[in-house]
Amino acid sequence: MAEAVAGVGIEPAIKEIKLKGTLTGSFDMIAKRLSALQMFSLKANPDSLVLARVESRNIQKQPFLFFIITITNGNITVDYSVGMDTSEKIRKLFVLKNLIAVLSLITDLYQAENTELFQNMDSAIDDVLNSISQQYSSLFNNYDSLFNKYREIKRLNIELTNANKNLAAQASILSQKNAEQGEALKQLETFSDESLMAMVEEWIDSHDGAIDINEFAGNYKLTPPRVEQILNKMVSLGYIELKG
Repeated sequence: MAEAVAGVGIEPAIKEIKLKGTLTGSFDMIAKRLSALQMFSLKANPDSLVLARVESRNIQKQPFLFFIITITNGNITVDYSVGMDTSEKIRKLFVLKNLIAVLSLITDLYQAENTELFQNMDSAIDDVLNSISQQYSSLFNNYDSLFNKYREIKRLNIELTNANKNLAAQASILSQKNAEQGEALKQLETFSDESLMAMVEEWIDSHDGAIDINEFAGNYKLTPPRVEQILNKMVSLGYIELKG
């Protein structure tokens, strides 16, 4: 049966699993029950039911990886292919897993010999576990360690992100306060007319009755127009007189 499905020139090796079983329903009933499994193609015969699953094909479009479950009143046979680059032990475990999935859907229509099924599954699991080398064990241990570090780094990243948001909010508040304080300081540094007039009088008294507008403005960090404004006001009020 396997050769008929596989076709001529198939490369993978063909293996077989055989279990005892008893038909308690009918093949038509089983076929109807399993028809919803789109991964399989089904064929009901008077004395058997065949389920075939093709997982991959070669460049000639012939089945490459596949398994075929043949159910009769007395036996269940599974023929499956194993690729040259595939682990035979893992492949067997995969096929058994699928077989159990199928049998679990027809427990009221077909009774498989549980002892043989369990022995096959136990043997397959044991073979896979024993084939895991120390290198793989170390790899998995390293993975667990790295995963734990990743989770810790992710946690710290969340904390730092939240802290950064808080700092950004605080910086915005401080920037606003700084701007307000700067404006207040600027206002404090702006001399009133009365203060400027007193400063001008003091300057004139200490500079032989004269004032250089640019020098005075530079000394007190004022603009020349502001100095001219206060001088004109002082002249109009009679506080000083223009000469020359």
